[in-house]
Amino acid sequence: MIIGFSGPYGAGKGEAVDFLRERSFYPLSLSDILRDELAKQGLSETRERMIEIGNALRAEHGPGVLAERLGEKFLSDRNYVIDSIRHPAEVEALRNADPSFRLVWVDADPEIRIQRINNRGRSGDPVNLEDLKRLEGKELASDNPAAQQLLAVKALKDFIVLNEGSIDDMHQAVQYVLERSQNFARPSWDTYFMQIAHVVASRSNCVKRKVAAVITLDKRIISTGYNGTPRGTKNCNEGGCPRCNSFAKGGTRLDECLCSHGEENAITQASYHGTSVRGATLYSTMSPCLFCTKLIINSGIKEVIYNSHYPLGETAMDLLRESGVELRQVDDGSAEPE
Repeated sequence: MIIGFSGPYGAGKGEAVDFLRERSFYPLSLSDILRDELAKQGLSETRERMIEIGNALRAEHGPGVLAERLGEKFLSDRNYVIDSIRHPAEVEALRNADPSFRLVWVDADPEIRIQRINNRGRSGDPVNLEDLKRLEGKELASDNPAAQQLLAVKALKDFIVLNEGSIDDMHQAVQYVLERSQNFARPSWDTYFMQIAHVVASRSNCVKRKVAAVITLDKRIISTGYNGTPRGTKNCNEGGCPRCNSFAKGGTRLDECLCSHGEENAITQASYHGTSVRGATLYSTMSPCLFCTKLIINSGIKEVIYNSHYPLGETAMDLLRESGVELRQVDDGSAEPE
């Protein structure tokens, strides 16, 4: 879940962020990107410089650049709260990064906001309503597409929180947002297991191609395997397979290859630990070769789900179909080009 806050100066966005921080949300701010940029240039932080550097970055790299850079930090197992969203392209970038993103506009009457601003006594803050209006005039709208566009951000809001009462009132309003933002998407079982297979493939020691398989039964993993040289022998990336280490042309010198395939290793690993794969589903990052196909059929695996096509795999796929093994291809965005 990702909740973003925007709104005019002194509306209380920081209090909303703190409320979610205390509820295990990880706080991130687009302003942190600006602070990093100012630090690189050896400049001290002022609100005017933050605005200037933000406009410059948007002009050079596109209006969504701050959110795009922030999105690179997202981890799928965390909830985030985002502050300092000031351009509609940033909203679009955050929604592209995670469809669960929700934008909350926090607002309050200007007289209430200037009173809060004066109470906190922060250096560089406006001191009266005239100063506040002058400052906000630069942020609400602009003919410059790289400048802040807060009114355009407000138009994209999913929720609005009018923060003119007590802190408890504000907290209740944010709690309302949370309760209505829990319908986030989860990956399908096929995507879930295939993405795990790609992680397993990262352990492969083959220098030519990294392939892996995950065997599941009743939606639980019972075995995994990745391609590489046999147990107890020199790894392929340490010179263990002459054929792979010479980078032989695809489809040639297969009789010299010492590497076992991911599907083969997943099946033999299950056997090594005394686990039956009868009736199981095998997820593979690549469709099986003929040798692995025969192992799959005779081990009793009922279904093969793969991501990319093995270049020499048509005979194997025909044999799988003939034997009654179900065969499907799924695309999790990681398939290699044909």
